[in-house]
Amino acid sequence: MRVVERLAKRESTWRELDDLLLTLEDLKWKPADASKVLRLGELYRSVCTDLMLAESYDLPAETVGYLHALVGRAHNAVYRVQGFKFKDLAEAVLMTAPRQLRNDPALRFALLIFYGLFLLFALLAAGRPEFANKVVGEAQLEQMEHMYEIPITDRSANSQDSQRNDSMMAGFYILNNTTIGLRCFAWGIFLGIGSVFVMASNAITLGTVFGHMATVPQAENFYTFVTAHGPFELTAVVFSGAAGLRMGWGLVVTKGQSRLGSLRREAQAAMPTVGAAVVLFFLAAFIEGFISASPIPYSIKFSIALFSTTALLAYLLLGGRQQAISIGEEDA
Repeated sequence: MRVVERLAKRESTWRELDDLLLTLEDLKWKPADASKVLRLGELYRSVCTDLMLAESYDLPAETVGYLHALVGRAHNAVYRVQGFKFKDLAEAVLMTAPRQLRNDPALRFALLIFYGLFLLFALLAAGRPEFANKVVGEAQLEQMEHMYEIPITDRSANSQDSQRNDSMMAGFYILNNTTIGLRCFAWGIFLGIGSVFVMASNAITLGTVFGHMATVPQAENFYTFVTAHGPFELTAVVFSGAAGLRMGWGLVVTKGQSRLGSLRREAQAAMPTVGAAVVLFFLAAFIEGFISASPIPYSIKFSIALFSTTALLAYLLLGGRQQAISIGEEDA
């Protein structure tokens, strides 16, 4: 219990770092603030050690998540003079984001909302013939059935027109998917309710369509198309929703700050998660445009989906763990 007691006494230090970051941001990091910058370095190293201890001793997820966000903001502030680097982007997406997501209740809530509604409406649509018509409308269902009347394997894989169309559709999918994701995040400003609404509406529509298409003659063509890119695309929606929920939660629990300051803190802390979602949307769009729509065998598409799912699980369970250990060893 010594570690727990020590960390409990360190809350004033965390608050000091939080306030100092906000002060320096408001001052736009003027050169005259050298003493504050030096103090920032001291606090940053200290809180890195606290974060390592909090993770090692399984402190409450709320505390670990707060420290992750605080360390991330301080890291960005300390090294901001180096300018943008792809290495920093990769670190945020591959290291910071999975550490945050593992300890974020918002992710678990987003998973429950999205996949819970998706599975529920898919089962209802598959088991009740008229259910899908009432949810998404007969016209949309007829359009979906018409789209998948012709098997994908009948396409000409070597046609230049086909390749050009794949490129155009990949660009369309990127724009469409990232728009959905950013909407999930941005609408979190309405106390997180907006993010829940966007996730729920997408889950209901997609689940209903998936369930209905399983009962029609075009089922094989439909699932041949959606299987490969599904894991990345659906998970990206969940990540975006979790980031939006976290931002909305900042308006509810301010941790002693103003609501605007708390909102800004949580929005900044959610950026690595948003970045991870955008990367997943890009990957899903690439697969959708060049693999899902191609006449390659379904076994390969299924293998890609299985690999994507395994990679996502490894990312969430293992991503960033080695970096957290390294930080603790350097500060010991």
